[in-house]
Order: sequence, then C-alpha cells, then structure tokens
Amino acid sequence: MKKEVLISIKGTQLVDGEKDQVELLTTGSYYRRGGHYYIAYDESEVTGFEGSHTVLKVEEDKRVTMLRSGSVQSHLIVENGVRHQCNYQVGGHSLIIGVSGDSIVSSLTDQGGDLAFKYSLDINTTLTSENEIRIQVTECGTTPEPV
Repeated sequence: MKKEVLISIKGTQLVDGEKDQVELLTTGSYYRRGGHYYIAYDESEVTGFEGSHTVLKVEEDKRVTMLRSGSVQSHLIVENGVRHQCNYQVGGHSLIIGVSGDSIVSSLTDQGGDLAFKYSLDINTTLTSENEIRIQVTECGTTPEPV
C-alpha cells in the first residue's frame, strides 16, 4: 500500500517562553507495515534539517518513533506518559536527551489522515523545550485542509 502523498507539517516549539513555528508542505511516502503507519519525507532548509530524511512510525495513539538520517541523525520515541532517553546527533556531536510524551492523537487510515503529538525535551533532566507537531497526510492530487 505504499503511496506518494502530500504531507503538511506544522511544528511549534516553546523555549524559555519564546514560541517558534515552522510549516512545511512536501511530498513523501506513506505506507502500512505490521499494523503501523509510516510517513517518510526529506527535510528542507525550512525545518533546519536540510539533507536529512525523516521516517515517522505511528503506533496508533500510543507511540510515535521519529528516525532521522543524513546530515542530522536522531532516534526519538514519543510515548504517552513515558520519558525515553534518546540519541540525537548534530554537527558531529552526540547527545542523549530525555523525551517525555504528553499526548498523541492519530486518525490515520489507509487513505491518509491526521497526526498530532506533543512532547518535551530535556538534557540532564533540565527542560529545554516543549514541542507540538501536527501532520496531515493526503493522497497526491487532493487538497489538504489547513492544519
């Protein structure tokens, strides 16, 4: 069921009371394997991860795993009510960061749909940012609703 899709992403990050938003509209692939949905796309200059490829594995409303490869490498796990220690590599430096999942809401089906998740990041248990990601997946040739 792998298909080319239009992916609309809106990310919000809150750091020290300052809010930053990024929006990206891109094409990518979407498929289901082992009962889980996968969203894959190439990052751009807009997101600050140009030269990276991102794959999101969505396990219903329970867990989202984000794998980045290329110029920025990371393996983040967002799970409701759970703090995971995850690897994040950028600029030749590797960090172990805490990722605490706050909420995951998925309405993904074989035709596409919406995914929203919130999480916070910490380094040495010190909060560094609060994040919210909203993603809409639509089959190519259809118009996405505003995220």
